[in-house]
Amino acid sequence: MSASVSAAAQNCLVANDWICGEYLRSRSQELTDATVEHVWITAVSVLIGLAVAVPLALLARAKPAFAGPVLGLTTLLYTIPSLAMFSLLLPVFGLSSALVVTGLVLYSLTILVRNVLAGLRAVPAEAREAARGMGYGPARLLWEVELPLALPALMAGLRIATVSTVALTTVGALVGKGGLGNLIDEGVQTTFKAQVLTASVLCVLLAVVADLLLLAVQRLLTPWTRVRAGAAPGRARKSTARIRTSGEAV
Repeated sequence: MSASVSAAAQNCLVANDWICGEYLRSRSQELTDATVEHVWITAVSVLIGLAVAVPLALLARAKPAFAGPVLGLTTLLYTIPSLAMFSLLLPVFGLSSALVVTGLVLYSLTILVRNVLAGLRAVPAEAREAARGMGYGPARLLWEVELPLALPALMAGLRIATVSTVALTTVGALVGKGGLGNLIDEGVQTTFKAQVLTASVLCVLLAVVADLLLLAVQRLLTPWTRVRAGAAPGRARKSTARIRTSGEAV
């Protein structure tokens, strides 16, 4: 019985089926290594992109004359095809992970800079004035007032940039540093269906898991948004009760 099951499992490789358990079993280490590389490249790219985007957004907010050029430049970078981007960066970084990370950082700036800037601009002027009246300096005002209030917009941009970067990382297969993209490219070249499907599904799962994790972090860091959302129905019920009471009194 076990021999027949094993033969059937191996037959899916011979038949080149899209879904093949034997592929998962026999290539588990290869899939793990590719997934780890994919996560590493994505995480490093997004973190560096965020570290660059925040100062650029602060510059654009402090100097409105720079807002147009900063936003225009980051948008222009996003329009450059990945093949052209990697070709331009190749003389500097060579065929390395740094080449892919740098390209992904440049692509992420379009989303991150806009969202960070939008969040900072949405901070109420009254909140800033109140903080200044309490003796807050520029650094403390930014860290304790502006950034916390800008977090919802910032986290929304971070989630979009992360999901986008998970997908774009596969393009690194052009230089052999694409994580799961390497397996997808190899599978396409050899028409290995199980490898293409498995690597593609893993990319989707990575994007979903990353988005859910960031959503959980956002909810943890912005508890006031949950209170505000939960308070609205309560206020509505109280208003309805008052209206009914008034009606009965009449």
